[in-house]
Amino acid sequence: MPKLIVVTRNGEEREVMGEAGLSVMEVIRENGFDELLALCGGCCSCATCHVHVDPEFAAKLPAMSEDENDLLDCASDRDDRSRLSCQIPFSDALDGMRVRIAAED
Repeated sequence: MPKLIVVTRNGEEREVMGEAGLSVMEVIRENGFDELLALCGGCCSCATCHVHVDPEFAAKLPAMSEDENDLLDCASDRDDRSRLSCQIPFSDALDGMRVRIAAED
């Protein structure tokens, strides 16, 4: 199982294991991080699963869709590392990826 490193809003860092094939959002939620709301359940219709991805993994991620980009435009904490975690399929290639849960809007 690949490992995901999650940094909470208060700076706590935890390593969790996730099943390949789930989304990063699902891995985070299944490991008890309640501050990642993911209100739409992964349908790419809100931005409540916004995370900041470690730059060394950027090239390993799928391209951002127009819908994801539009939703992130509404996020106050958006930067060049912003992604919606529901749009990132978790895989062995992402083993060791670090994400920080974005500030709540």
